Amino acid sequence: MQKKLKKIIVDTNIFLKNFIKHQKKTDLIFPMQYGLFPGGKKIRSKVLIDIGSLFSVNYKTLIKVGAAIECIHAYSLIHDDLPCMDNDRFRRGKLSTHIKYNESTAVLAGNSLLTMAFEILSDKKLIISDNIKINLIKKLSECSGHTGIAGGQFLDLSFENKKISKKKIIDMATKKTGRLFSFSCMVPAIIKGKDINVIKFFEKIGAEIGLLFQIADDLIDYRGKTIKVGKKTKKDQKLGKATLISLLGYQNTIIYGEKIKSKIINNLKKYGSKSKNINETLNYILKRNK
Repeated sequence: MQKKLKKIIVDTNIFLKNFIKHQKKTDLIFPMQYGLFPGGKKIRSKVLIDIGSLFSVNYKTLIKVGAAIECIHAYSLIHDDLPCMDNDRFRRGKLSTHIKYNESTAVLAGNSLLTMAFEILSDKKLIISDNIKINLIKKLSECSGHTGIAGGQFLDLSFENKKISKKKIIDMATKKTGRLFSFSCMVPAIIKGKDINVIKFFEKIGAEIGLLFQIADDLIDYRGKTIKVGKKTKKDQKLGKATLISLLGYQNTIIYGEKIKSKIINNLKKYGSKSKNINETLNYILKRNK
C-alpha cells in the first residue's frame, strides 16, 4: 500500500511541477506552489487509480486527472484555513498559506489552483475525447461548487454550536468531503463510456468513501497529536463542530465507520480480485493516524 501510494505521490507531483513550469510566471505562482506542494497523501488520486484498475484505464491519464483533483483539494484547504473559515495556522506540517503570505494572497492562490484544475482537464495533452473532457469538467465543477465542497463548507460553518441530526451531518460530510471522492470514482467509468447506472453506482461508492474519510479525519482530530498530524488537533470540540463523534460518541463512530467500510467492500465484490487495491485503501483510510 505505502509503495503504491508513494509512486502516485511522486508521479502526481512531477506532473504538477511540469505543468506549472510551462505556465506564464506570475507572483501568485509561489503561494500556489506553497499550498500545493509537497501535498498530502494523495488518497483521492489513489482511489481514482484503484477504481481505474477495475476498468483498465491508462495510468498516465489517471495521474493527470488526479492532478486536477489535487488542485481542487489544495484550493479547498487553503480557503478552509482562513480566519473567516476554520482559522487554522498550520497545515501539512507547516504554516498555512495565509500565515506564510497573507489572507488576500491565500484567497487568490486558492482561486488560481481551482481554475488550474480545469486547465489540466481541458489540456490537449490529456488524450481523451473532447466530449469526455467536457463531461469531466462539468462533473468536477458540480463537485467543487455550491452543491459540493463549497456548499459542504458552508454547512460545516453554519452547524457550529448547534444540535444537528445524523442525516444532516452525513449530508454535510458528503458534500464537503464525499463529492470529490465521488468524482474520483466516477472518472474511470466516464472515460470508458459506461452507462449512467454504472456511473451512478460509483458516484455513490465515492460518497461513502468520502464519508469514511471524514469519519477518520474527525477521529484523528479527536485523538491525534498536533505535532504528528501536521495540523491543529482537538479543535472540532472547541469550535462546536457538528461531527458524528459529537453525536454518537467516539467508540460508536469507530463502529459506524467499520460498517461503512464493510458495505463498500461488499458492493465491490462483483469485481473480484480487481477490487483488492481499493479494499487496501479503505483499510488505510480508516486506520491512518495522520
